[in-house]
Amino acid sequence: MTADATAASTPEADREAVRTAAHHPVAELERDAANPESATQSEPEQVDLERALEAILFISDEPIPLVQLAAAVSAPVRQVRDAVQRLIDDYDGKLGGPVRGFELREVGSGWRLYVRESFDEIVGDFVSVRQPSRLSQAALETLTVIAYRQPVTRSQVAQVRAVNVDSVVRTLLSRGLIEESGHDAVTNATLYVTTDLLLQYLGINSLEELPKISPLLADGRDGFDE
Repeated sequence: MTADATAASTPEADREAVRTAAHHPVAELERDAANPESATQSEPEQVDLERALEAILFISDEPIPLVQLAAAVSAPVRQVRDAVQRLIDDYDGKLGGPVRGFELREVGSGWRLYVRESFDEIVGDFVSVRQPSRLSQAALETLTVIAYRQPVTRSQVAQVRAVNVDSVVRTLLSRGLIEESGHDAVTNATLYVTTDLLLQYLGINSLEELPKISPLLADGRDGFDE
C-alpha cells in the first residue's frame, strides 16, 4: 500500500468499504450458502395448482367457470386451463395411473366432477337404498291430522282416524317430521306439533300456507273440528 493511500484512509471511509463489501453479490451468495433457510424464507410458498383446483371442484355442487377457478387460485387462466386438462387426463388414466370412478366434465360454461358413466347404475342403486322409504298412507294421514290440528295428542289423532296411531306417531318422530310440545292441561297427554323439516319438504314458510281443506269436505267444515 502506498503512502498516499494510507493517508487517504479514514474511519468513515473504512466503514463505507465494509458496507460495500457486505452487499457484494459474492458476499450475499456466501451468506445464503451458510444459511439456506434465510434464503428460502423470502420466496413465496408455491401452491400445487392441480391439487388446489381439485379441492375446489370436489366441494362444488355446480359447474365452476374457468375464470372463477383462476381467481380462486390466483393463477392465470391459461395455466388453470392447462391444469384442468392434466386433471382430466389423470382421472382418465392417461398419465399412468388408474381410471378413476369420477371424471371432470365441462358443462355449459363451467367445470364439475361427475360420477363416471360406467358407474351410474351402481351409484344409483346405492343412493336409492340410502334414501328413506316413502311414508305409508297411514303415516301421511296421521301427519295431515297433526299438521291441521296441532298441538294435538295421540288419542285426538286416533279419534279422527278411528285407528290406533301409536306406531305411526313413532315413525313420524323418528323421521323428524313431528316433535313433542308439552302436555295437555286436562289429560296430561303429550302434545305433538309438526317441525320445520316438514315445511321444507312441503316448500312452504309457515303453516299458514297449508291449503284449506274445507272445500274438500262435504259439510264445508274448516279442518278436522270435532
